Amino acid sequence: MIVPSGKDLSDVLVALQPHRGSIVFTNGVFDILHAGHVTYLQAARDLGTVLVVGVNADASVRRLKGPDRPINPWEDRATVLAALRSVDHVIYFDDDTPLRLITAILPDVLVKGGDYQRDTIVGADIVEEHGGRVLTIDLLEGRSTTNIISRARKA
Repeated sequence: MIVPSGKDLSDVLVALQPHRGSIVFTNGVFDILHAGHVTYLQAARDLGTVLVVGVNADASVRRLKGPDRPINPWEDRATVLAALRSVDHVIYFDDDTPLRLITAILPDVLVKGGDYQRDTIVGADIVEEHGGRVLTIDLLEGRSTTNIISRARKA
């Protein structure tokens, strides 16, 4: 399910209720989906029964990554993510961080890539205060959207 706005989040929250105890949340830009993303999302899904993926809106990506990003608009990124077997819900957020989403969902497991440290994971304290876990997943070495874009621009 792709959720394009905050007001539709209530539908997702209702759908998640039967899965309490096994809801996994992660977030990112997911601009050019590559093997590193797919492997990461599969590993995240294996930590629970439902995987919710927060995706930065286009304006948020520009603020975080610069004026040349995103390469793909939000709708395209969401469509590709939603087609993955490991992803159950894709939710758009326009803030620079997913804090409001995490607070609303209160996932049982909050996951980020292994390049993050616990103290830099947005929402970690909220998840842990509600009995959840915060985990990192090792990334596939050499896989990076920024590197892919750089190589493509040199070609």
